[in-house]
Amino acid sequence: MISLTGAAILSMANKEMQGKVPAVFFDRDGTLNVDTGYLHETDKLQWMPEAKEAVKYVNDKGYLAIVITNQSGVARGMFGEEEVRALHDYMNKELGAIGAHIDAFYYCPHHPEAAVPAYRQACSCRKPKSGLIEQACRDYSLDLGRSLMVGDSPRDVQCGEGIGVRGILYKGESLLALVRQYI
Repeated sequence: MISLTGAAILSMANKEMQGKVPAVFFDRDGTLNVDTGYLHETDKLQWMPEAKEAVKYVNDKGYLAIVITNQSGVARGMFGEEEVRALHDYMNKELGAIGAHIDAFYYCPHHPEAAVPAYRQACSCRKPKSGLIEQACRDYSLDLGRSLMVGDSPRDVQCGEGIGVRGILYKGESLLALVRQYI
């Protein structure tokens, strides 16, 4: 049997943390952009106050900027996944104009009462469940203890906190000022 001292355990924990990066998980509708209801058209995108600048701040501080969003409009048959991806590409294009970017977009197209049978399910990726953050953890080496989940709904906060990420409730003020308080 091997016994480790507290210092050895701490050293091992520090080695495990090397290479891990924190992330700011942003909700999309109502946090990064104005929630116009089932947004899927690029010409209807309106950014929330200082949202683009908040993403740039996150980028500049060495955090990953990751979007975690429910998109039940897909399940309702209102638009397809290709429109969701096109909007996300457009958002990154607009962010690029100020030297910012979203590192990854994760979305849940499911709903338990979906009109489109292929999307009718109670899944683990629909917020407030944490499946999308879990997927991001599989894709990236993330330091969840230093990460944040920023959203305009209690389900966003719950999503983050369900996996050990600090949840921050956004109330429509300057997103940049809010993010600066925590990073």
